[in-house]
Amino acid sequence: MKILVTGGAGFIGSAVVRLAVARGHEVINLDALTYAACLDNVASVAQSNLYTFERGDIRDRATLDAILSRHAPDAILHLAAESHVDRSIDGPGAFIETNVTGTYNLLEAARSHWDALGRPDDFRFHHVSTDEVFGTLGPEGLFTEDTPYAPNSPYSASKAASDHLVRAWHETYGLPTLLTNCSNNYGPFHFPEKLIPVVILKALGGEPIPVYGTGENVRDWLFVEDHADALLCVLAKGQVGRSYNIGGHNELQNIELVRLLCGLLDERRPDAAPHADLITFVPDRPGHDMRYAIDASRIQAELGWSPSVTVEEGLAKTVDWFLDNPQWWRALQDRDGVGQRLGTGA
Repeated sequence: MKILVTGGAGFIGSAVVRLAVARGHEVINLDALTYAACLDNVASVAQSNLYTFERGDIRDRATLDAILSRHAPDAILHLAAESHVDRSIDGPGAFIETNVTGTYNLLEAARSHWDALGRPDDFRFHHVSTDEVFGTLGPEGLFTEDTPYAPNSPYSASKAASDHLVRAWHETYGLPTLLTNCSNNYGPFHFPEKLIPVVILKALGGEPIPVYGTGENVRDWLFVEDHADALLCVLAKGQVGRSYNIGGHNELQNIELVRLLCGLLDERRPDAAPHADLITFVPDRPGHDMRYAIDASRIQAELGWSPSVTVEEGLAKTVDWFLDNPQWWRALQDRDGVGQRLGTGA
């Protein structure tokens, strides 16, 4: 396929770009290069004749029309988004502009492009979303594709809105859409404002490792390369108009996750052990969802996909990658908000 990937210089988007090129797909990477993007994430494929980079913003409809006309992709894999919950608490407007208005612009540009192509049956618009749109779970139960939406943060509300737009453009205009909602990702090239890279880098620097509240919030963790594989699977084989939950079957409390990371660092940097002594509990995030957990049985039953990396394997790979690539994360440490406590605006 010829795939337009939006947000392809970000964490998950770049994993998709690298895997798609490795599998022989032609990829156009559209990215606005905001604070969380880094072209080093796709340096390994930058010289491939299957890869093209286009700098552009999904809020700019004219740019979208021009890029779609120039490249005529067979599919759009939409990952471009503002994604950090803490930043959404302090500045929700950017999340509405990018995640809602940007997705609207992309849907309209895609619809116009699809019409111009003669509405081919094999065209796809795949929207990548989050399990956070479903809100929070109690101690039991799993999110399914039929779970009612109940977002609790400006970020998750903006993603829920974009999900609804995608559904409406399929039902009203017939645009051949796919939707996926995924659990928390981790792995190489993870931007250093999210929990796992924060823990690794704070520990390496001998600084306090911040854990919100009591650390009992539960997340389902998925290795980013497994997510990229799932997205390409859904893009190729998913049923038009259908949504698929993607999860790692790896539920951990935040404090359990932090202690696992500290243990891995103890093995690799024993001179600074025990790193767990650096754990510091800090005031909780406003509206912090207690538990996310994904039922990924639909994608397994219908498309044959399941995660291949256990959380133990994935965390070890992630820690090793950060230890082996200090030049990557050091170059990002001066970017806006990195290393600071955000999300206090409420």
